[in-house]
Amino acid sequence: MRGTALPPPEFDGSGHFPFVTVEGPGVYEIPVGPVHAGLIEPGHFRFSVAGESVLRLKARLWFVHRGVEKLFQGQPAEGAVELAERVSGDTSAAHALAHCLAIEDGLGIDLPDEAHRLRALLVELERLYNHVADLGALANDVGFGMAHAHTQRVREKLLRLNANVTGHRLLRGAIRPGAVALRALPDITELRSVAADVAEIAELTLRNSLVYDRFAGTAVLHREDAQALGCLGYVARASGIRTDARLEHPTTELPVTEVGAAGGDVLARYTVRRDEFAASADLACHLIESHTGATQYAGYPASTPAARSGIGIVEGWRGTIVHRVEIDAADRITRAKIVDPSWFNWPALPVAMADTIVPDFPLANKSFNQSYAGNDL
Repeated sequence: MRGTALPPPEFDGSGHFPFVTVEGPGVYEIPVGPVHAGLIEPGHFRFSVAGESVLRLKARLWFVHRGVEKLFQGQPAEGAVELAERVSGDTSAAHALAHCLAIEDGLGIDLPDEAHRLRALLVELERLYNHVADLGALANDVGFGMAHAHTQRVREKLLRLNANVTGHRLLRGAIRPGAVALRALPDITELRSVAADVAEIAELTLRNSLVYDRFAGTAVLHREDAQALGCLGYVARASGIRTDARLEHPTTELPVTEVGAAGGDVLARYTVRRDEFAASADLACHLIESHTGATQYAGYPASTPAARSGIGIVEGWRGTIVHRVEIDAADRITRAKIVDPSWFNWPALPVAMADTIVPDFPLANKSFNQSYAGNDL
């Protein structure tokens, strides 16, 4: 059964969300959320099922809408990066960079290539600690807790490395408009050791026949569906789509290794993360080894008093992030527009869940692992 587009339902003014009802012999509904166990943010999922097979899944988000774009209005152009870092907390560096690139584009600020490379290094470090966490969480969702424990060990090591590099475990405060500041470069030996560690954990995970069987063929997102929905990042690449802002909208030349898969299932989304971790670790090591000069750059010049706009595009760990800003003659932000990849990838989850059984939903959801905050803004 393949998902088909339906016209959006109309609100009746009662305050109740008008879910599309699936009817038929033996069909019933399972509501889940918006409050979930653990630390997951709020989202409501309503399953129409027959037995254990999912006929239709409706995801309702927007429970954590904060009016973030409105909060940018009136902020000084050089002083709103802290807000950008909190658009989606696990993507602090990439959102900060996209925001700063938009400000710099609007104000005509040019940074040297080495500064762009240091920023790229921070985004890769962010990709590493998030991908390894997902590799463990996916294994944990099918009962392989040992792999999860080891990935958490690695994630903690990477977070401590982040703190040594920038002073913050989530890499906040290092990227600012016209500036980048690292306390020190990461240790290459440590990064290579971590990469070997993660490769071994992933190999042991997929060699477990129970894990492999649960991953393979589960929650398939076909290429044509991913393309129609405009999916981004590892979700798109796991369905055979080539997309990477590091190559399509580069700020500096990087030897990016393209990673992809064709299966579109949980297994493909796992292996893409695994391969991206290895490629990202190699890229980070290359950036460290090839770095020359200082580890801090700052150059925020006086701007021309005129209204202007700018755009910043970055390949975050979930996919392409876009920030656009409008700046007035007094160098204050008058408008901000943010697009997190979760906006495009969330609608793909219900499509992938068609003909999947209810017990596989936590696994499928984790394989997408989209941001509620980044979507709801």
